[in-house]
Amino acid sequence: MTPRIEQLSEKKLVGKRLSMSFTNYKIGELWRDFTPRRKEITNNLTSSLISMVIYPPTHFTDFKPTNEFERWATVEVADFDKVPTEMETFVLPGGLYAVFNYKGLNTDNSIFQYIFETWLPNSEYVLDDRPHFEVLGDKYRNNDRNSEEEIWIPLKSKHKKNRI
Repeated sequence: MTPRIEQLSEKKLVGKRLSMSFTNYKIGELWRDFTPRRKEITNNLTSSLISMVIYPPTHFTDFKPTNEFERWATVEVADFDKVPTEMETFVLPGGLYAVFNYKGLNTDNSIFQYIFETWLPNSEYVLDDRPHFEVLGDKYRNNDRNSEEEIWIPLKSKHKKNRI
């Protein structure tokens, strides 16, 4: 599976967040809290949902399943003028991303094993310390083997030249 490499522009997001780890994975709780209220966000730019993860800088270099990270359930908005109560804003910084078009069960982690253990080490890129996210569009179906989503992995070049 070969990703497309894309330069992402900054995005404004509104949603809910929850701290978790892979041993205490609370993504269902997060989405159960967010989904019934998503229609309160009235200035969406698209109908897609964005499932975002913010990992601490050492998450992958010192990986343990108990490492905490922040998971967000969001939508992209035009501005932060009307933020529903108990929801938060986040500015997703722009940058270079590998975008994988994934089809399959959202509980199948083999795509992430492929990305981090096969594709990334053999690419001309390394992980960048920016949020990771999935775009859950019209073809996304929770717990369905025919579900489709985009997986966005933040990158920087292995061979970036130093600038003075």
